[in-house]
Amino acid sequence: MTRKISPGTVLGLVLLGVFVLGGLFGPLLWRHSPLAQDLDHLLQSPSWQHPLGTDESGCDLLAELLRGARLAAGISLSVVTLCLSTGVVIGTAAGYLGRRWDEVIMRVIDILMAFPGILLNLAIVAVVKDAGVGVLIFALAINGWVGYARVVRGQVLQVREREYVQAARALGASPLRIMGLHILPNVLSPLIVQATFGFAGVILVEASLSFLGLGPAVPYSWGALLAQGTNYYWRAPHLLWAPGLAVAGVVLGCNLVGDGLRDLFDPRQRG
Repeated sequence: MTRKISPGTVLGLVLLGVFVLGGLFGPLLWRHSPLAQDLDHLLQSPSWQHPLGTDESGCDLLAELLRGARLAAGISLSVVTLCLSTGVVIGTAAGYLGRRWDEVIMRVIDILMAFPGILLNLAIVAVVKDAGVGVLIFALAINGWVGYARVVRGQVLQVREREYVQAARALGASPLRIMGLHILPNVLSPLIVQATFGFAGVILVEASLSFLGLGPAVPYSWGALLAQGTNYYWRAPHLLWAPGLAVAGVVLGCNLVGDGLRDLFDPRQRG
């Protein structure tokens, strides 16, 4: 029986599609440079020339949002990929090998989870002078993998006792082959769902750090635009609403798609 896609999932796909297409092709189609200043049109309201208005330097806000979308997508994809790959390797090893390996890995995970994630991210980027995109990705990934590792470990503990895994072990397959060919493909479903939610989480954290002035030193970061908008809200409210709605739309889209994937992989979770 085919499952119908919920309206919420469709809306989430549309929002994510706009975000991805805007980040990929927006800067190519909208020729305004996000760094080009127009001192005659500072904090200009939306117009035909500048559909979303301009910022305090006269830069086109639409161009900044489109370039910021590309930056946010690149950071989020990099962090999620690093966290997912690291979590899969470590979680699979802990769940399948067990005993001392499991004990040591889980204690390391417990130590990392004892620190509030955002505070650890803040501490790393704050101690580095002129922290760039690479430092930010490292700061977000250093503890972001633990959630994936815990999920993988729990799934592996269940899958490793199934008949096909025991049959492969009896036939003399190596642990590496068993983990790669027989266990890993059967634990990917919850990871895909978690990666979708993780993408939204990285967008929020990156925007938060940029809002505090600790993100990449680029004026078109969504968090930096939000920080600028708070200074001119009563004079130029578009400078706050535009990046705020962009962040909210991407996070909402990720959550709706994640809920849809969760229902697709496990219909028992439907509310």
